[in-house]
Amino acid sequence: MAEEATVARPYARAAFEYALAGKSLSAWSTFLGGAETAVRDERVARLIGNPHVRTDELVELLAGVALGVGNASGVGEHGRNFLRLLADNSRFALLPQIAQQFELLRANHESTVEVELVSAVPLTPEQQQKFAAALTKRLARTVRLHLSVDPKLIGGAVVRAGDFVIDGSLQGRVERLSSAITG
Repeated sequence: MAEEATVARPYARAAFEYALAGKSLSAWSTFLGGAETAVRDERVARLIGNPHVRTDELVELLAGVALGVGNASGVGEHGRNFLRLLADNSRFALLPQIAQQFELLRANHESTVEVELVSAVPLTPEQQQKFAAALTKRLARTVRLHLSVDPKLIGGAVVRAGDFVIDGSLQGRVERLSSAITG
């Protein structure tokens, strides 16, 4: 996995720098996300490396999927060229890593952070705003909050932003207490 990240890094950086210069970060995010989704599909994954599938056919398949998503159409021929570069270097399997690293570069540039907030019960809009404000202050970045509900938490919430985790759930407290007792 670390090797993949190392190999993917120059591709992600090149795509990011090109997108930044062209003021098309959002379109490239969408494009790379679409390409990532396509290569994760088992039907497409079987085509990668298949000697009966021509490289240009695979590039067109991935480009068709990736460019057909949301605002990715603005990427156009440059996206196809990027996919051709990956194909020429047998790097299609790295698209998930490339997309992930691109998003990290983008978040760092925009001073944003993706935060997953899992709560035991749905949060009211006021609670969502309070969480977002507190996390923005704590992380010194604009927070993009992604909410989900998990009744197994019993009460409270779990907040994840990259490696930063706050487990304020009742389930987490019970587990920590159990570990301390059996310790």
